[in-house]
Amino acid sequence: MSGASITRHITSETPRVMVVDGSKVVRRLIEQVLRAELPGVEVVSCETGADAQAALQNGVIDLVTTALRLPDMDGLQLARYVREHAPQAFIPIIVVSGDVNERLVQRSFSDDVTDYFDKSLGFAALGAFIRGYVRPEDETGGDVLYVEDSKVVAVATRRMLEKHGLRVSHVVSVEDGLDQLQGHVDAGNVPGVDLVLTDVYLKGGMTGHDLLEHVRGRFAYSKAQLPILVMTGDDNPANQSALLRAGANDLVEKPIEERLLVTKLLFQLRVGRLMRQKVQEA
Repeated sequence: MSGASITRHITSETPRVMVVDGSKVVRRLIEQVLRAELPGVEVVSCETGADAQAALQNGVIDLVTTALRLPDMDGLQLARYVREHAPQAFIPIIVVSGDVNERLVQRSFSDDVTDYFDKSLGFAALGAFIRGYVRPEDETGGDVLYVEDSKVVAVATRRMLEKHGLRVSHVVSVEDGLDQLQGHVDAGNVPGVDLVLTDVYLKGGMTGHDLLEHVRGRFAYSKAQLPILVMTGDDNPANQSALLRAGANDLVEKPIEERLLVTKLLFQLRVGRLMRQKVQEA
């Protein structure tokens, strides 16, 4: 998404989150987890798209969550309205749905949506997900394997990530990245990093798509065990779908926006830690 010319410093003010869902129970559950994750949050609860449209004119909203199916309209229709009528330039719009993965593969979301949350992860994870958008500085660090062959891009992106407390190991090719992952295996440190961030087209004989296939196949790391975030300048829906089917957790389109990249990355880190903890406790 573009433009953030009018944004509040929400880390020092009370964040206002609009929750749009036809189910009163769902709205209440989301409100509960938001109050736990964001003390002092003001939740604007809306049953219909029309309610949300009216509430949008009653003060700044820092983030909107919406179901895809509302009593009076489609959630994507509401997202378009928010983009066209919101008083500030940038509002993250999060779609909360039970068929996120299928829709991502089909590329059936519009550009009006900032991000997507899969209900199967649970409402507690949703609270952490939203916190990543309104208060990303609250996050703890993590180890990122970063695959990028452009020195200029790598320096800028590495600084961006390290500013948020992330430890970055940069390599210039898929081959080097796979060697590093194998080294962790040989040392008995599996998977060795918390997340992989990769470009698609790289120097050498292998692409980001090849990296996905090796991590999910040869190393047999699941999406939860080792999340992979792919940066791509290719806006072809078929090619994006192929990356997701090959095992990408999510995509970030170029040119990269720092807020969106960091938020998506931190969320994947949190979910990966949560899933690994569940496996250990089982």
